[in-house]
Amino acid sequence: MVLLKQAAVIGKPFRRHLLTQTLNLLFPPRCVLCGVHVEQAHTLCYGCFDQLHMITPPACALCGHPFAHDQGIGAQCGQCLSSPPPYDKGWSVWRYDEHSRGLVTRLKYGDRTDLAPFCGRLMAQHGQALLAGADLLMPVPLHWRRMIARRFNQSLLLAREIERKTGVPLLADGLKRVRHTVPQTGLSQSDRLQNVKNVFSVNPAYAGSLTGKTVVLIDDVMTTGATVEACCHALRKDGVGRIHVLTLARRIQLN
Repeated sequence: MVLLKQAAVIGKPFRRHLLTQTLNLLFPPRCVLCGVHVEQAHTLCYGCFDQLHMITPPACALCGHPFAHDQGIGAQCGQCLSSPPPYDKGWSVWRYDEHSRGLVTRLKYGDRTDLAPFCGRLMAQHGQALLAGADLLMPVPLHWRRMIARRFNQSLLLAREIERKTGVPLLADGLKRVRHTVPQTGLSQSDRLQNVKNVFSVNPAYAGSLTGKTVVLIDDVMTTGATVEACCHALRKDGVGRIHVLTLARRIQLN
């Protein structure tokens, strides 16, 4: 009986592998962007991947803005030195430009939820320094009206994949968007800040339970940082100890 149970357990990975191989033969995996054949499902082909500008060191030790040259360990960018962000550390996988915008737009507005596993895996891989020792993952929330229209929260999909890859617990409803706002796209920096001012709050169900915790805030893209800043202020009010920000893409101001 014990041997039979052991054989059954050992057989599960083999059956899963066999099923995957069979599906790949029947439905060959394709690049999630251009559609050419690839070796593994839910990935990019080499051509599409090479077009995306990945953010790598050297970079600001605080916000993750890339440097043109190595500034030394712990160096911060001019923006962080003059006006430190409300989070303790931030990082993004890609620069938000004409290439990555297509990927983000497909995920966010094109119902391409199949992109979330690939993007979430990359975020988990490139955000290891932020995720190490974290207590909770928390996605930037949508207002219920926008959730009904879009049917899913892309930040939550990414956070779920990161949880699967890292084991860091996900608090899916930790933050609430308490009022509906107009989309941030097209607004100026000052208008963006005003648009999301006092928009977020910690879910009353968790009030006080986040004190001293290290929270990783998950979002798809950071442009001006207004949304992230508003979320951080809400978390600070509830006593969160450290806030790390991990996004798929970020707009970079090139000098």
